[in-house]
Amino acid sequence: MRILVVEDDKVLGEAIIQRIRRIGHGVDLAQTGAAAQQFIGMYDYDLLILDLNLPDMTGDAVLGSLRKRQINKPVMILTARDQVEDRIALLDLGADDYMTKPFDFGELLARCRALLRRSQGQAHDRIEYGNVCLDRKACTVTIRGESVSLKQREYRLLEVFMGHTGQVLSKEALMEHIYGIDEFPSPNVIEIYVARLRKALGDSNLHIRTIRGLGYLLEKDGDPG
Repeated sequence: MRILVVEDDKVLGEAIIQRIRRIGHGVDLAQTGAAAQQFIGMYDYDLLILDLNLPDMTGDAVLGSLRKRQINKPVMILTARDQVEDRIALLDLGADDYMTKPFDFGELLARCRALLRRSQGQAHDRIEYGNVCLDRKACTVTIRGESVSLKQREYRLLEVFMGHTGQVLSKEALMEHIYGIDEFPSPNVIEIYVARLRKALGDSNLHIRTIRGLGYLLEKDGDPG
């Protein structure tokens, strides 16, 4: 998944993105509201983590601008405000969840997983498609109940495919989901990961079909088309 962290405190911002990157997500850091809006205009983020105290504008203004532009990606607010009225105002403005500072990193990641599930219409951390099950919380994959060993990027690539079933995903879109703007992978890295993932799924009823000139489509046996 691709996540944007908007936090003017560089030390805290870097700590957040390191925790997110450690579990294999693509993540970017913006330290101003203007930078956040620029990034949002350039990339398709799955989730925003938004601090309210920014040097050039309030986080409320950034959130309000997103919702006016009909950008409905989930937004997790980080705030020092702890009054009930403030929290109600944030939720009414379009925030999906909030945490007050200081916060626990484990709880932040758990709440982000919950927002991602909700945005994709899923009730649990487990995603099942065909005879493959991906557990986001445990970061495991099983085929017919048997564990499959995947490296981190391959696991995240499968997570993207399983979260977008029925959709053709271009190489560029896949790279945007699993890499941040300060990472510089080889142009053919997606082909390598797809090849490894195909091999890992060899005993499953899923396969990744190449749609020439467009990208890749995850299918299961019996799907139309």
